[in-house]
Amino acid sequence: MEMNAVGGFAKSGFEAVREAFIENFQRRKELGAACCIYYRGENVVDLWGGIRNKSTGEPWEEDTMVLVFSATKGMAGLAMALAHSRGLFEYDERVSRYWPEFGQQGKGEITVRQLLSHQAGLFVLDERLDRSIVADPDRLAAVLARQKPAWEPGTRQAYHGITLGFYESELLRRVDPGHRTLGQFFQEEIADPLGLDFYIRLPGEIPNSRLAILDRFNLATALFSLPTSLALSAMNPRSNFRRCLLGSELPEGDKEHVYARNLEVPAGGGVGTARAMAQAYSVFATGGNGLGLREETLQQLIAPAVPPVRGFRDACLKVEVPFSLGFSKPGPKNAFAHPSSFGAPGTGGSFGFADPHAQIGYAYVPNRMGAYLEDPREVALRTAMYHSIGEPYPNHA
Repeated sequence: MEMNAVGGFAKSGFEAVREAFIENFQRRKELGAACCIYYRGENVVDLWGGIRNKSTGEPWEEDTMVLVFSATKGMAGLAMALAHSRGLFEYDERVSRYWPEFGQQGKGEITVRQLLSHQAGLFVLDERLDRSIVADPDRLAAVLARQKPAWEPGTRQAYHGITLGFYESELLRRVDPGHRTLGQFFQEEIADPLGLDFYIRLPGEIPNSRLAILDRFNLATALFSLPTSLALSAMNPRSNFRRCLLGSELPEGDKEHVYARNLEVPAGGGVGTARAMAQAYSVFATGGNGLGLREETLQQLIAPAVPPVRGFRDACLKVEVPFSLGFSKPGPKNAFAHPSSFGAPGTGGSFGFADPHAQIGYAYVPNRMGAYLEDPREVALRTAMYHSIGEPYPNHA
């Protein structure tokens, strides 16, 4: 890709990020993408380029938005943290205190911390969800409350790929004075005040012309990119990995819409720009003053993850990965940033996080989906970012 085909800017000192972004198109088969970085509260990188729609050749523009799959979990985690900061719930209190019906089927002692950290054994629902159930919070709440944990809560970690957001939203609906869903709370308390182009509930009035078309990976190629244990799980429809992703198709569109509209899948259905994600993380990375975040809440997000009894090896992902309060945390196998950082990657390559130590808010979003636990395109950008500020993270050879 030619230099002039990339829009946006990289401020002095961050030229390496722009070079890596261009290299992604030249060497790593990028189609369309955006990357944004805030450093010490300043927007220092805001880049976009490539193709929004492969079939028409339409370009990725400054305001192009894309489905970011599980990177949505990070935005949902910020909303839950803000609710905690407002005193609506405590992380170490039992969920059933706020949502009594949740306590059935042996779930009475599950804490909010355990639920948000994928330790509740609720990574799959026995009742298959469809859009009509997801669109009706009361019906969805009844399904969630009826679910029996797969094992004793608190003993093991299993990635709640889709269920996490539904449980978060109902908990929030129970404690919020306005009984708002997670998507509504995020929009009114974070996105609107900060002016963010990010939606957990994509409204109908957003035109298709603002949305990037996903270019999906080839399954055979994807299997070669994954660790052997995870590749085997991906091939088995009855595996925990495949089961934890049931419902991930809900945010996809139809003949009239690129993505589903007016539907909340808070663990995997967020649509937005890299700029919006980076700005949101930046506010949290620099103390949260723009949103009135309490220091106590920020310290909870910064703190190391608390493991379940059997440790951080995930029963679905087949790797060791620490989760805390709705976020991924840096760990020995993926030191993506300083230990105090928190964020969320998404299937296909999207990734965003806050690094309070370095005061960074970072996000990358593509439309050509990769099939990696760590996408080489994103790693190149993140590595260039840390080199630009003279920091040794991420810890890649």
